[in-house]
Amino acid sequence: MAKKLLRIGTRESQLAVWQANKVKDLLAENGYESELVFIKSEGDIDLITPLYEIGVQGIFTRSLDIALLNNRIDIAVHSLKDVPTQLSKGIIQSAVLKRASYKDLLVLNVSNELAVVSIELLSADNSPLTKLPTHYSQLTIATSSIRRKAQWLNRFPNDILENLRGNVNTRLQKVKDSNWHGAIFAAAGLERIGLRPEHSIELDWMLPAPAQGAIGVFCKEEDNESFEACQHFNDAETEHCTTIEKAFLRTLLGGCSTPISALAEMKNGNVHFKGNIFSVDGKQRVDIEKKVRIGDSQNLGIIAAKEMLNNGGKAIADAIQNDR
Repeated sequence: MAKKLLRIGTRESQLAVWQANKVKDLLAENGYESELVFIKSEGDIDLITPLYEIGVQGIFTRSLDIALLNNRIDIAVHSLKDVPTQLSKGIIQSAVLKRASYKDLLVLNVSNELAVVSIELLSADNSPLTKLPTHYSQLTIATSSIRRKAQWLNRFPNDILENLRGNVNTRLQKVKDSNWHGAIFAAAGLERIGLRPEHSIELDWMLPAPAQGAIGVFCKEEDNESFEACQHFNDAETEHCTTIEKAFLRTLLGGCSTPISALAEMKNGNVHFKGNIFSVDGKQRVDIEKKVRIGDSQNLGIIAAKEMLNNGGKAIADAIQNDR
């Protein structure tokens, strides 16, 4: 029986289209024909309201979920960190691509004198941003991520954090046109479409969002053909690590509007896990770090989250919930 033409649903941004075309190429390598179907999301339409004020759960995925369930598309492609921990009923994860960089990146505004000085200081001795002199002037940094804001304010409490929305290209232009000193981006997004600026710094101290740097592919639960087609390029290691990170997030009852971070990595037969939660203002934080054998790591995200809740994380999580 001939294989059906698979319709790949995607948002219209350059990054989303790059991700969808990556899946299209992987399908072709395994003998499947496909085409892109463009769907607008709420997150693309409203570029002004901060993400954490919109009712963020699924803001970039809801429109594609509806298209899947209405049979307008066969496959939906997302940045996995944008996907809610609870999938829409009738939708399943069919593949996770091999993870790219999970790091956050500070893109400096080279038209701003202090940002230029920062570049020179950092370049001189290859020091991380934490090595800037303690008397440096107050910086203005832009990001729409409440997680990035909280982590930045925890380390640099006197800085000003501004909201920054839009697709990658729009946000980069806004930085150039602003008087900000810089803005924070996901390294993977910029690198995938060849837009990582020369004047950028990897924030090694900033823990990423759960599943950051990974691409997820989804289909309808009963669509065995689409599921099997995607399983050909599923990366088992990335799938396992991001499942741990998402379980950590779900157990903490968190979403995109909660400053929760997680990273699981496989090394020498073990899974190394780091996670944290911050108060929105960055003043409070609770961290956890664990290492277990890969074979014993199936429930690592849940175990780590419960341990962190019992060690001070619950008070922070409750305070965030009460402020909503």
